[in-house]
Amino acid sequence: MRIEIPATTPTRTITAVTSMLWEDLVNNPKKEGPGEQINKKKIQCAEKMIRGAFVELYRGLGLLKTYSSLNMVAFTKIIKKFDKVANQQASSSYLKMVKRSHFISSDKVVKLMDEVEFIFTKHFASNDRKKAMKFLRPQEHKESHMVTFFVGLFTGCFMTLFSVYAILAHMSEMLSPVTGTGYMETVYPVFSMFALLSLHLFMYGCNLFMWKRKRISYNFIFEFQPNTALKYRDAFLICTSLMSAVVGALVIHLILRSNGFSASQVDAIPGVLLLIFMAILICPFNIFYRSTRYCFIRVIRNIVFSPLYKVLMVDFFMADQLTSQIPLLRHMESTACYFLSGSLRTHQFNTCKSGKLYRELAYVISFAPYYWRAMQCGRRWVDEHDPNHLANLGKYVSAMVAAGARISYSTNPSTVWFITVLVTSLAATVYQLYWDFVKDWGLLNPKSHNLWLRDDLILKNKSIYYVSIVFNVVLRVAWVETVLNFRVGLVESRLLEFLLASLEVIRRGHWNFYRIENEHLNNVGKFRAVKTVPLPFRETDSDG
Repeated sequence: MRIEIPATTPTRTITAVTSMLWEDLVNNPKKEGPGEQINKKKIQCAEKMIRGAFVELYRGLGLLKTYSSLNMVAFTKIIKKFDKVANQQASSSYLKMVKRSHFISSDKVVKLMDEVEFIFTKHFASNDRKKAMKFLRPQEHKESHMVTFFVGLFTGCFMTLFSVYAILAHMSEMLSPVTGTGYMETVYPVFSMFALLSLHLFMYGCNLFMWKRKRISYNFIFEFQPNTALKYRDAFLICTSLMSAVVGALVIHLILRSNGFSASQVDAIPGVLLLIFMAILICPFNIFYRSTRYCFIRVIRNIVFSPLYKVLMVDFFMADQLTSQIPLLRHMESTACYFLSGSLRTHQFNTCKSGKLYRELAYVISFAPYYWRAMQCGRRWVDEHDPNHLANLGKYVSAMVAAGARISYSTNPSTVWFITVLVTSLAATVYQLYWDFVKDWGLLNPKSHNLWLRDDLILKNKSIYYVSIVFNVVLRVAWVETVLNFRVGLVESRLLEFLLASLEVIRRGHWNFYRIENEHLNNVGKFRAVKTVPLPFRETDSDG
């Protein structure tokens, strides 16, 4: 028996390749004996995999036990209903027969659960049963009314501060065409970035609420731990507190500028806010949802280094979210350039936009989310050999081509580029819409008894699905604004840009519900209730 760790991460890939080369060139694995040296890191990885397998085995046994008792309860209720309707007394004889059946009377599942508990406690919890039960039976934290209170508090703060900001901006004429140029170049990128992020969090909170209400097992789909997974109230709390802080900073910024403070001093406020946000994100202390923050950082790492990491559901789901946040990434580029190039002091706003490096980075940032997603599809095709992943890769390649054409047209609005944008964007949109409806949502099935939907629907009102299809189509063609080339001022163009970016975030949040609904129904249809955990063992030949 040899330990074999799947190459799911770059470290494991390099370790596996190095180990194979070393064995082939030096150790000659055919002559390995019982004294084979095993890497300590391999043992740790193997231990982690075995622990995960025990947890899933215990969970599966628990589900089987629950299934048995649930069927017993259901049968009892059915028999009692039969006695009541038929005016008979047949329940006692039937129940005796059912209770004697092996499925109900057998205690094999209970014994297996006890055995798993004993082994897990002994080998993975240092004989500490309480510690072992935290792994085997993770409990969800009870939702606190304090979270609801703070959600309401921060919502009220946000609405009040936003009203104050609107009044101050109108009184100071900060958004007028004359004085608004500098303001929109310095303040708009940072605060719109936070606004888009908050909107995405709000949509995610709505998704969590609907998934929970419709009993969609999103924690199982994303492989989240029930005791640390984000709840919908938590998502709303993060969203409202973030927006309250952002709008509060906007109000302070306006007040200071109106009172005669120099622009170089006041315009540092957005940068300070960004630094505070980054500090909270990487804060090592167990505050501000540390498990969620670290999970987010880990997923972003997996996405950026695609295809080196094995692609999980949460990875490509998050990568899909990034494809809808390209404006946010562009604002991050503008903000970084503004603060790093010295424009904060000189207020020369064209320093970044006129630079060749800035324009090249604009292409890279517009391509990056689609590239990462395409690389994930490639990695999944290598791992699973499913041609659908190659077709999905083609979708993101078409999106990359369309995005590049639109950027080129924005800098060089010629007839050739206009036709190129029109053709590439139409092709990419049709490709994306087909994949949205047929593959991601599982709809447009002509053989379904629900007209052009699918056989299994979680929402009872079928018209919602038809409205959602139309809604997704309308928001998918928002790129038309880039070719219409409206003649508006700087302030209006920025606001229009923010509106379109917000609509794309809303579309993505709307898309998320049906995507996870379809995944949940696929899991139910294929009877997937526990994860399949590979074991780190490989049988060797008896003569080896």
